[in-house]
Amino acid sequence: MNWIRRNSPTREELLASRFIRPFAHRVAHSHLWRFTRTSVPRGTALGLFVGIFFLIPGVQILGVALLALPFRANIPIGAAMTFLSNPVTTPFIIAASVWLGDRMFGLHANVATFSVMIEQGATVGQWLRWLLSDAAPALMAGLFVISAVSALVGYVLATLIWDNWIRLRWRRKLHRARDQRLEASTSDTSAG
Repeated sequence: MNWIRRNSPTREELLASRFIRPFAHRVAHSHLWRFTRTSVPRGTALGLFVGIFFLIPGVQILGVALLALPFRANIPIGAAMTFLSNPVTTPFIIAASVWLGDRMFGLHANVATFSVMIEQGATVGQWLRWLLSDAAPALMAGLFVISAVSALVGYVLATLIWDNWIRLRWRRKLHRARDQRLEASTSDTSAG
């Protein structure tokens, strides 16, 4: 939670963004910032989907903030989940997306070409030519599938973790209440 708090934009920082300003009155609504049983899994799923599908860092958090409105998702959790795609994981996500899109649609996108282009420091023109080949449809299809599956898995895991956390809190609360009753009954017995 500390990492999420440190790396997620604050409510005020997000509302100060020029892209969010037109929607600020809606994004500022308190239900988008509360940690509840329904908003946390939704924020997790939304953050994973947007973070993987839109690999552009500035677009990810703003996208989560705007998409949180109709889905009533938790914005801080969604923003934190976008950090799954980072400079270390992005090449793996792209390579997996191209491979998966190629396998799904039988395109002729070549993941090996992607690896060679990264190693040789390809120019922007070479990247554009690669994307305009079969790589772009394979990449987009693969990104969509990977982001959708990640969002689904994230939603289920967040729901399970949330439910277990609540169960654990209730058990602790019941144990404390039982211990207090036992202490009170033993003190009443010893006093009498």
